[in-house]
Parts: sequence; structure tokens; C-alpha cells
Amino acid sequence: MVQRRLSQLDSTWPAALPRRLGAMIYDGFLVAAIWIGIAIAHVAFFRFVVGQPADEIGVGSLEVWSLRLLLVISAMVFFTFSWTRGGMTLGMQTWRLRVQTVDGYTITPLQSVVRCLIAWVSLAAFGLGYWWVLFDSERRSWPDIVSNTRTVVLPKR
Repeated sequence: MVQRRLSQLDSTWPAALPRRLGAMIYDGFLVAAIWIGIAIAHVAFFRFVVGQPADEIGVGSLEVWSLRLLLVISAMVFFTFSWTRGGMTLGMQTWRLRVQTVDGYTITPLQSVVRCLIAWVSLAAFGLGYWWVLFDSERRSWPDIVSNTRTVVLPKR
């Protein structure tokens, strides 16, 4: 994948915690909607394709682990696609945020996957990875630091 040079590099600044949280909440609703669709399709597959009785769906470990895996993969695909395409998810567009490399390019798929994995760790640590923005001189979160990216605020048009 070819990285693109992003615009407005001179007029951006590091994103503060409230904006990041706003975008995360917005994107959380989008991911929840995707997950609901996947869960419905998953149940329908086991009910109508596999032929399981309705009261047995979700009881076996295959159903549970396959659904969990689908949910994690779908969230990572959503963020990876959004970040590598233009540096923004829909929630980030609303809050005028963008993820970019340190030198102002779109991030790579590998950087995006690393961001996703560290985001799970950051949230599992009671959000400490995002609270880190308050203490870092460059307002970087753990996903920013580990993936060598920056989350910036775009100016108003």
C-alpha cells in the first residue's frame, strides 16, 4: 500500500483527551452496530446453515470463540481501513481528528494493527493508555507511542 502525504500539516496540533474520548464514543456506537450485524449473521448461520436448534446456539465453545474472533477482527478491519485510507474514522471526522505518521503520511496497515492491539491493552489497563495524553509532553497515547504515529486536530474549514 502506498502512503499518501496528508494536507494541512502546518496547521494541526496534538489532540487533547476530551476530543479523543468524544471520537472514541462515536466510533464505539459504529463498532457496536457492526457487531450487532455480525452477531445476527453468526446466529443465522448456525441456525439455518448448520441446522442447530435455537436453544443450542451459543452454548458450544465453537460458537462462542468464533463469534469473539469475528468481533475482534471486524473492529480491527474497521479501524485499519479507516486509518490507512485517510487517517480518520467517522467519529474522528466529526471531532476533526486524524491519525498520521510523525512526518505527515497516512499510516501503514502494520501501524494500524499495532494501534488496535495497543488500544485494547490501553483500555484493559482502565484507560491508562489514553489518560497518558495528560502526562506526555507531545500529547501521545500508548497507541501513538508504540505505533510511532500522532493523533492531531485539524483546523476548521
